Amino acid sequence: MKIAIPTRENMVDDHFGHCQFYTVYEVDENRNIVSTERVPSPEGCGCKSNIASVLSQMGVKLMLAGNMGEGAKNVLEKNNIKVLRGCSGPIDKLMENYKRGIMVDSGVSCNHHDCHSH
Repeated sequence: MKIAIPTRENMVDDHFGHCQFYTVYEVDENRNIVSTERVPSPEGCGCKSNIASVLSQMGVKLMLAGNMGEGAKNVLEKNNIKVLRGCSGPIDKLMENYKRGIMVDSGVSCNHHDCHSH
């Protein structure tokens, strides 16, 4: 399975649509990391870009995100990418938590397009 994380300076970027790049991890059935790659972030808003279809075509099935609006969440889910919001901190620590199975969706989303108050 492949997992994508909006990333800036090896940290979860709080704003999905404006991240520096996406870190994509491939994990095995025991949640061990098999490979890692970076995917450039498109210019502009994440929900209006083609990033969801690009990630889906790569085989991404899960997005571990800081926060995002409902529009972006819906676009990802329409591309068969499950979204867990409320993630923060270093991406390597986030993947350790994923491996231990201690992640849940915060249920919180941006309430306006240019949400910067995460």
